Amino acid sequence: MQIGKDTVVTLTYQLTTPAGELLEEATVESPAAYLHGGYDGIFPKVEAALEGKGAGATLDLVLEPDDAFGEYDAELVRVEPADVFPEEVHVGMQLEGASEDGHHVMLYTVTDVADGKVVVDGNHPLAGQSLRLRCVVGEVRAASREEVEHGHVHGAHGHDHG
Repeated sequence: MQIGKDTVVTLTYQLTTPAGELLEEATVESPAAYLHGGYDGIFPKVEAALEGKGAGATLDLVLEPDDAFGEYDAELVRVEPADVFPEEVHVGMQLEGASEDGHHVMLYTVTDVADGKVVVDGNHPLAGQSLRLRCVVGEVRAASREEVEHGHVHGAHGHDHG
């Protein structure tokens, strides 16, 4: 079967910096799976490159920031009074919070705690970086009606509503 709209694709991959530093991987023992066809389960450039491929196909792509986690946005860095945070707040802690416009829930990472202030950054840690993705297609199958309705993979390597 070939990768196309409403197929479930299982992959092994390595996501690295252009210099080869490993950032994330999915192995044969623990592969990744996504629903193909514009469901935002994978970067659009990767999805486009996988279209029409089958099991065993390989891909080696360089992703510029706009193809991956976006450019770094200094406006997503906020300085807040420490008293609005839990006492145990520390650098590296991740917290959900409202975006500046109050319309979205965002994940913020604490980057500094000093002088009664906490600095939080709403950028993805890899924002502004070029990345290299190498992957191998493991399996391609038709998505179930329920997976298409929910917009994601269910079961092994996917999302479980149980």
